[in-house]
Amino acid sequence: MSLVLDIARSYRAPREVQARRLAAGAREDRALAYLLGACALIFVAQWPRLAREAFLDPSITLEARMAGALFAWLMIMPLVFYTLSLIITLVLRITGQPVPGHDCRTVLFWALLASTPLWLLAGLMAGFAPGPGFGIFSAAALIAVLVFAAAGIKTARAGTLRPA
Repeated sequence: MSLVLDIARSYRAPREVQARRLAAGAREDRALAYLLGACALIFVAQWPRLAREAFLDPSITLEARMAGALFAWLMIMPLVFYTLSLIITLVLRITGQPVPGHDCRTVLFWALLASTPLWLLAGLMAGFAPGPGFGIFSAAALIAVLVFAAAGIKTARAGTLRPA
């Protein structure tokens, strides 16, 4: 199934989509593509807010703001998410619910990618209509990441319990 259709389907049946993504096998290149795609889209979501801030405070140019956001989202945040997936893997292992590291990375990175439509809406709200709408869409995006990741971890956990 296509990536866009799977993202849309994740909002209706996240465990089914995660199961299909995990069944594709352990491919680190695919997990990295999910992560970089999500980070790139979240970077794009920042553009309206950055343009608004540059207009309101011209002491820092739009180009400088965008360069900082680019560095943050495409260089720093992938490292943060890899570290977060390692921490989740270790916590699950310590609590007696081991999930393979690759499955944990795939689940977390897919959860981030699947939530990008909400991040894009939050970015639009921040740039064009700042106020409570931005907070609502930002919270919805964060909740979507958590729900998709939890569903994926349950699915990965169920996959490790089945006999081979």
